[in-house]
Amino acid sequence: MTQFTENTDAWSGAGRRLYLQEVGTRDGFQMESVFIPTEEKIAIIDRLSDAGLAKIEATAFVSPTAIPALRDAEIVLREIRREPGIVYTCLVPNQRGAERAIEARADELNLVMSTSETHNIANLRMTREQSFAALAGVIDMSLAANVPINVSLSCAFGCPMEGEVDPVVVLDWADRLLQRGATGITLCDTTGMAYPTQVRALTTEFRRLFPQAGCTLHFHNTRGMGLANVLAAIAAGADRFDASLGGLGGCPYAPGASGNVCTEEIVHALQLMGYDTACDLAVLLECAARLPALVGHDVPSQLLKAGERLHLHAPPADFEQWRNRALARDQPSAPA
Repeated sequence: MTQFTENTDAWSGAGRRLYLQEVGTRDGFQMESVFIPTEEKIAIIDRLSDAGLAKIEATAFVSPTAIPALRDAEIVLREIRREPGIVYTCLVPNQRGAERAIEARADELNLVMSTSETHNIANLRMTREQSFAALAGVIDMSLAANVPINVSLSCAFGCPMEGEVDPVVVLDWADRLLQRGATGITLCDTTGMAYPTQVRALTTEFRRLFPQAGCTLHFHNTRGMGLANVLAAIAAGADRFDASLGGLGGCPYAPGASGNVCTEEIVHALQLMGYDTACDLAVLLECAARLPALVGHDVPSQLLKAGERLHLHAPPADFEQWRNRALARDQPSAPA
């Protein structure tokens, strides 16, 4: 884990290592109305393994009735190519999901609960205390199997139904989960309500209180502040970020909301600023270019449309003619 440095200058990367974690293959694919063929999921994950990502959330072990898009979770997790150094994680909602994931050789389990009571009931059909009790059992099972646990705290920056969520509440739930045995916490901007000064304040306080805990930031670009929030978190010492290939994803409780921050766009920006993401941007763009055909629609990624900053274009066909005419205007007129 990178040593936390308070008041980091986010504007100068200076080779600082940041860790990008792909969630599009779970968070993105689960939102699609079409079923992406299992072999295509495996092929995308295998190619993403060549891109230098720190972690890939490959799938979710959820009810096939609830999320039919991920009904092939066992096959995907068993048949992907495992690249040394990459953590292949998956989301699990309960003990049965954890059993399935452990049997399929997940490197890590990602659990979810909300810091908002209203959102937790709407999303999980449980109160927060009921969720905590259920997650405690999953944590015990996972640790007994020597599989680490990360917990994603939804609505850490605001709830679409309650509004503001008190940072004290967010940090209290993080504390309880870490004490219960979680090895990492993800602070999730579930519906794109976060803004930079808020992000910096909460991230700074989290790192102060829990300096040894793994800390990931999960942002959506719903209101166009995704990259700004990433930079604010970096300024507070964060070094791990979820992102989604092509910008896929969304939230059923924020109608019309766009997806997660886009993996290739975040990598492109951070590398230009001098950060070391260890990611091969060309491979990410290659993977993103495969998405529209797989999901049946355009994807949010602007980088996929425009190309990298120095992706140059040939001059217009008549350029030389225009150039010669322009230069001719500078020639002295012949004497009368």
